[in-house]
Amino acid sequence: MSQTLPTPPARLVIASRESALAMWQAEHIQGKLRALYPQTEVSILGMTTQGDQILNVTLSKIGGKGLFVKELEVALEEGRADLAVHSLKDVPMTMPEGFTLAAIGEREDPLDAFVSNHFTSLQDLPAGSVVGTSSLRRESQLRARFPHLVVQPLRGNVQTRLRKLDEGQYAAIILAAAGLKRLGLGERIRAVISSDDSLPAVGQGALGIETRADRADVIAALAPLHHAASAACVLAERAMSRALAGSCQVPLGGFAEIIDGRLRMRGFVATPDGSQMLRAELFGDIHQPEALGQQVADALRAQGADAILAALND
Repeated sequence: MSQTLPTPPARLVIASRESALAMWQAEHIQGKLRALYPQTEVSILGMTTQGDQILNVTLSKIGGKGLFVKELEVALEEGRADLAVHSLKDVPMTMPEGFTLAAIGEREDPLDAFVSNHFTSLQDLPAGSVVGTSSLRRESQLRARFPHLVVQPLRGNVQTRLRKLDEGQYAAIILAAAGLKRLGLGERIRAVISSDDSLPAVGQGALGIETRADRADVIAALAPLHHAASAACVLAERAMSRALAGSCQVPLGGFAEIIDGRLRMRGFVATPDGSQMLRAELFGDIHQPEALGQQVADALRAQGADAILAALND
C-alpha cells in the first residue's frame, strides 16, 4: 500500500548557518523535500550566527552552542523561514517555548575522528604532542586516557581547523567523523576513535529539523524525513543531558545505540582535567528512550555527578 503524502505548503524556506557543513546539511534536506514534493519551491536562507562570528573564545565561555541556533529561531518566529536544519549536538536540550523538533534525520557516523598528517592514532602520539579540540567532552576524556598529551583549544569551521593542523599548530585534531564525511573529507580521517576512548556528544551525527510548534502544515510535511531508530537513540541522549543540565560548560557525553532490539545507553560526567570520570551504562526499551536517558542520569547522580556539576557552575 503506497503512503499518501501530506499536502505541503507551496513554498518552504530553510534557515541555515552559512558554514560549509551547515549548508551541506540544509541542501541535503532541501533535496529530500524536493524529491518528496516536486511542486513545492524549497529555498535556503543563509545566516551568520553569533557562534560563527566569535572565534577567539571557546564556546563554553560565550554562552554555549545555543549561539548557533538563536538567529535561526528568530527567522522562524518572524516568518522569514519555515524550518531550520541543525546539527543536533548544537541544539540546546530544552527547546524554547513555541518551537519543536519536527523530525530527526538518519544518523551519520556518530563517532569522533582522529585527524593527523604524521600519526595514525591517539596511541601513536608521543608525549607532549599538542592535540586540538573545541570540546570539553573530548578534552576531559583525552586528559583521562592520555595524560601525556597536551590539549589546546581549536575553534573555527571544519576547513579552518584542518588548515591550522596543516600549518603545524597541532600534531593532531579531533573532529566529528560525520562532518568530515558529509563534506567529502573522509580521506582526512586517520582513525575513527572508539567510543571507549571518546564517547560521542549527545546527538552527534544526527540532523534535527526545527519549526514553530504552531506550523502543523510544516510538521506534517517533515514527517517522512523522521528516522525512528536514530530518534530513539538521540532522544535518550538528550534526556540524559537535560536531566544533568548539560551544556558546553560541562564535560559530558552520552551515546545510545540499538543492540538486538534494545537501547544501550552509556553516559559520563567528568572534571575538565579528566581527574574525575563518572560512567554509567544501562539497557532499556527502544520505545521509552527518554526514560532510559533519565535512568542513566540518575545512575551518574548516584555516583556524585551533582558535586562535579556544581563545581563547574560556580
